[in-house]
Amino acid sequence: MIKLLRLQNFKCFEDKSLAFQNLTLLSGLNSSGKSSILQALLLLRQSYQQDLLLDTGLALNGDLVCIGTAQDALFEGATEDFISFEIIWKNETEAKWCFKYNREVEVLEISESTIEDEAEQYNLFSDKFHYLQAERIGPRTYLEISESQVRQHRQLGSKGQYTPHFLSVYRDEIIHQTLRHPDEESMTLTNQVEAWMGEISPGTRINIKDSSDLDLVSLQYSYGLSNLYRATNVGFGISYTLPIIVAILASKPETLILLENPEAHLHPKGQAKMGELLALAASCGIQIVVETHSDHILNGIRLAVHSRKLAPGDVQLHYFERKEMRGESNIEVVSPHIDQNGRIDQWPDGFFDEWDKSLEALLEPVGEE
Repeated sequence: MIKLLRLQNFKCFEDKSLAFQNLTLLSGLNSSGKSSILQALLLLRQSYQQDLLLDTGLALNGDLVCIGTAQDALFEGATEDFISFEIIWKNETEAKWCFKYNREVEVLEISESTIEDEAEQYNLFSDKFHYLQAERIGPRTYLEISESQVRQHRQLGSKGQYTPHFLSVYRDEIIHQTLRHPDEESMTLTNQVEAWMGEISPGTRINIKDSSDLDLVSLQYSYGLSNLYRATNVGFGISYTLPIIVAILASKPETLILLENPEAHLHPKGQAKMGELLALAASCGIQIVVETHSDHILNGIRLAVHSRKLAPGDVQLHYFERKEMRGESNIEVVSPHIDQNGRIDQWPDGFFDEWDKSLEALLEPVGEE
């Protein structure tokens, strides 16, 4: 697992180190640097997948992330022409990559690397990894089949596009006991996915049919004894949530999962339940880094800590804020701590406090006209 990530001269960060735990939550206003943290990890992974990272350089564009050119990646106020990433894993192993800056290139030349040849031992570079971006696949009647991504590498696709195929292949696989939904006795992946989906939309049943001759798989839903519904007639909340639930339930301990906006298109209860599921996954040794704007996700995690489902030391909170000083914009990161009762020790301005501000405004007496 990742213990610490250090970025130098990358995007909005001149030199920033962030601690990671089993569950790391990134929050903050828009364009405050949260996505840059995930992008740094994704750049390393996609460069490794393109056979560039060990001895050639950093691929700024690929299947996982597209930055543009080196000019888009370099910190605006950089005084030296390099970009550097450093990772410390929980076993105290360290790895550092330093890349030369060349304004127009899309692959930065590597100038220093301390990673061993056995990079695949780390979850960031192995098949024990999932990334689900904010813009996931919406409702589709048919989705792609990928024998390579699903059967060989157990991947769902960054947009979740291979999720139905993944479910059709691994439907009878037994999940980790800790992740079992309390209302479902069967431990198979399909039954547990349906049980957790029921927290989003009660009674959800999933029907998947392979059309291997067309390299497509169809996805339909039903509710109790009802007829089958096309995915296009069910809605975005179900389609956006399904890949996340499948990724979590199908993961083994020490898997790394990067998630963007898991709350998208979910009602508040569903968001809180998503937070609980993330906490359960973290408690059994899955490492999750989640970017979110949802106080319900946070509260679901806090409730899991309060009920002793997750140790408070396994949660890391980071709040990103952009501050203007003497005409310059700077990113500051505040890292509140959570105690065993689920309480947070500090609430910087803007850290999931909008409801409190709105309530205070509502309670203000209004003079009669």
